[in-house]
Amino acid sequence: MNHELTNVASAFLLEGKIAEIKPLGNGLINDTFKIATADEATPDYVLQRINIAIFKDVDLLQHNIEVVTRHIRRKLEMRGEKDINRKVLTFVPTADGKTYLQAADGTFWRIAVFIPESFTYETVNPDYSYFAGKSFSEFEAMLTDVPEQLGETIPDFHNMALRRRQLDEATKEDKVGRVKEVSNLLNEIYDHVEHMCMAEELYKEGRLPKRICHCDTKVNNMLFDKDGHVLCVIDLDTVMPSFVFSDYGDFLRTGANFVAEDCPDLKDVGFNMEIFRAFTEGYIEGSESFLTPIERDNLPFAAALFPFMQAVRFLTDYINGDTYYKIQYPEHNLVRTENQMALFRDVVRHEGEMNDFIKRLTR
Repeated sequence: MNHELTNVASAFLLEGKIAEIKPLGNGLINDTFKIATADEATPDYVLQRINIAIFKDVDLLQHNIEVVTRHIRRKLEMRGEKDINRKVLTFVPTADGKTYLQAADGTFWRIAVFIPESFTYETVNPDYSYFAGKSFSEFEAMLTDVPEQLGETIPDFHNMALRRRQLDEATKEDKVGRVKEVSNLLNEIYDHVEHMCMAEELYKEGRLPKRICHCDTKVNNMLFDKDGHVLCVIDLDTVMPSFVFSDYGDFLRTGANFVAEDCPDLKDVGFNMEIFRAFTEGYIEGSESFLTPIERDNLPFAAALFPFMQAVRFLTDYINGDTYYKIQYPEHNLVRTENQMALFRDVVRHEGEMNDFIKRLTR
């Protein structure tokens, strides 16, 4: 057994004796391990090393998670839910009462109780998309009255106005001489960029609220039971104040594209309206208690915003010489940009159809 991991785990108030620690899942951000205990009567656990290159303020990160899980637990208790420990994450404290530990080598760790007989899925189909829409909007609904202020674990994560400024700076500096090569893409982006910064403008005018959102809405960020029912939403690192457009648009950007975001065959890129309808139906159902007309009416805008924003980010990185995203070949970020712009165009083409569908759902 890995003695470093055992020493870290032993600093938390675990029940039972540690029998085994082994890698769990394939997460891209944090290193995750399953702790098996020796006694069947004691729970197993999930040990995670927090990626401080991305989450620089661990105290803020864990404060957000503690507030959110505590609030959800209270809501479930008030509703008379059964088996609550399977429907909300439970984090284990250290001896000094914190839900995280800074090890001697400077790494940060946390432990949650492992939820047995729970499953995640990678498949994006209409059924799972409906569940995702409903689960993530119900998650938002439970957090509309959180009593404590939450901070941004990744500041300006989905701020289109910031992404525009970053592109402006990149094109002005033109560090590696690529601006001329991408002039057509830049012209197209600047034709739309004013409109795509609309959310920030509505917020400044006091017309669009910020809510507590998940900000990483993927099918595999939900736990299901063996019968296919959703237990709870997981991976709470990005839970923070944002526009509902974040949770709605980001899911559709990845889930409703017929191909991966770096597929070079642009003829295969397109917006899957079947996934849109399933996710939107679930999302509207779960958000009925809080969604304002301006949020609801701009959901098609959110579906277009996220591929557009990602295209801007990929193109900015390409112009800067590929310093942020990992690339597998020299034109990788350019291919990603063209893919996301093709998706953006197809979303815009479906705008009328999306509006009609949402109106039918909300009559």
